[in-house]
Amino acid sequence: MSKPMKKPDLRGVTVATVLPFKDNLSIDWDGYARLLDYCACPDGIAAVFVNGHAGEGGSLSDDERQAVIARTRRQIGGKPLLSGIIAHSTAEAIHQAQLAEAAGADCAVLFPPAPLGGGASATSRAPLAFVQAVSSAIGIPVSIFQYPLASGFGYSPETLAKIAALDSVIAVKEGSDTMLAYDENRRAVKQADATVAILPSNFNWFLPQLAVGGDGVLSGLVSLAPHLFAELWQAALADDLKAMRAVNERLYPIVRSIYGPAPIMDMHTRMKVGLKALGLIRNADPRPPLLPVLPALCDAIATTVGAARAADDIRLA
Repeated sequence: MSKPMKKPDLRGVTVATVLPFKDNLSIDWDGYARLLDYCACPDGIAAVFVNGHAGEGGSLSDDERQAVIARTRRQIGGKPLLSGIIAHSTAEAIHQAQLAEAAGADCAVLFPPAPLGGGASATSRAPLAFVQAVSSAIGIPVSIFQYPLASGFGYSPETLAKIAALDSVIAVKEGSDTMLAYDENRRAVKQADATVAILPSNFNWFLPQLAVGGDGVLSGLVSLAPHLFAELWQAALADDLKAMRAVNERLYPIVRSIYGPAPIMDMHTRMKVGLKALGLIRNADPRPPLLPVLPALCDAIATTVGAARAADDIRLA
């Protein structure tokens, strides 16, 4: 008889780690270790998410993704470890998820595969079959990566509810990018299964999402400002709207420096720019097709990060 599936508790702040590269675009493991000490290991960080968009998981080889999981596990100890599954087919997603499980991940975060962007996400049939196929092939639970609705990959409330009803699904990383969709999806998921964690992850919407209701925060920006997100979550747990607003005011300049300028796809590279300004990593360049941040914007980010550090909103050991 098979063992019951272990389901980690994902309530709280989950950091989606960025992944630094060397000048030759190989992984900078020393820089990554410093980064984990800064943003993944402190108290107040409940879980760690690797190989997602922030970690440029789509540009990594199988061996690199497994190495990221294994090295992260060694450094963070027993904290829940999530790994992104960014695939173009169900077969590829199963392959990545099985490798992630073997490397030590506690949860597979399923990104919608590319073919679902052609309208297949408009109904529940294909997304539900995808999640069922991947989850049945592994022994760890899964989380759902909800894309912005404008991308064409976002799932409807009805689809998310059917997915949430699956026993293997333990969380939804909610990135619909509108407050109405967030609230509708949250309500639908909680009605299907109240134990499924809703993890707000929407750029400018952290405060209103938590005020409406959420089980934590999952964001790449935690890589840059972990202490502020830990404070925001503690204020949310206390139902202290005044404290939440105060933290949000301190977080706002950082949020706008990372998510404000176009194109939004550069957000994770901008986080690297901030981390480079802090001296945590040496190189902020992404792997192509992403491009480095332009110098003027790098200077603006460095100024914002410097001000946050002077105000003790960004704290280095």
